[in-house]
Amino acid sequence: MGRAHETVLVPGDACYPALLSAMASPPTLYVRGSLESSDALAVAIVGSRRPTPYGVEVAESLAAELAARGVTIVSGFARGIDTAAHRGALSVGGRTLAVLGNGLDVVYPPENRSLITAVERQGALLTQFRSGTGPLARNFPARNRTLAGLALGVVVVEATERSGALITAGFAGDLGREVFAVPGRLTSEQSRGPHGLLRDGAILVRDWADVVQELPEQWRRAVRPPAEPAQPAEAVTGAQATVLAALRPDEPLHIEDLTDLVALTPGRLASALVALELAGHARQLEGQRWIAMPTRSRRK
Repeated sequence: MGRAHETVLVPGDACYPALLSAMASPPTLYVRGSLESSDALAVAIVGSRRPTPYGVEVAESLAAELAARGVTIVSGFARGIDTAAHRGALSVGGRTLAVLGNGLDVVYPPENRSLITAVERQGALLTQFRSGTGPLARNFPARNRTLAGLALGVVVVEATERSGALITAGFAGDLGREVFAVPGRLTSEQSRGPHGLLRDGAILVRDWADVVQELPEQWRRAVRPPAEPAQPAEAVTGAQATVLAALRPDEPLHIEDLTDLVALTPGRLASALVALELAGHARQLEGQRWIAMPTRSRRK
């Protein structure tokens, strides 16, 4: 990612995040993008790196609904739920902060390279680790503490019982921030983390309003109505329409299986998938599996 636009912030600097400075031993931050005073109205959305299509849809939709109302979305830039949360905020022109477990010059996960410019433009990438630091396992507990410290509350969307998302939720509780959880299928391993949090007193999230109503009064008053919806996007045609017709929202398809279903060369198929993902019509999951995304018009 380079260091051309890197800013270093220490506690006490005018631009240092107020919420983060309120916790004990706040870290030095290395920042790409911009931090604004409005980012104090922030909610973190975190969860599994291997989510179900349901988890991806919920994380992206919830992030979009909150971001459209002026809430900054904080997450960890990891694959899965984190990426869906960042994309949801970006899709409505909202702000998002990506808290990294590595230096700013390291792209991790590599498939999120295309997100870097958008996050910088509509928020910031930030880390407490110097350039050259790789995504080492020992870095992530500290990253999770910083992530929790930047938000008024943490929403967990899908997580196993040993997920790092639960560590983030634990830090939020220790800091006196709200802990939220989205319920899932009883038979899903990815539901065990959120269901355990709900059992222990976390706030149940059914939609964006469940989050906003638990924020401190000064921040509830700062939440604004969403902007008027934009004009409908152009209809999907050609190769993109062919590919989109083969995808399902709840049944991930491996790219090799998709190749068998559509009469397109691998190059045209790859191009169509990228275009559909950038337009918000499709999403890539781990292992080169693809799903269709619900249309924005179905959000309430």
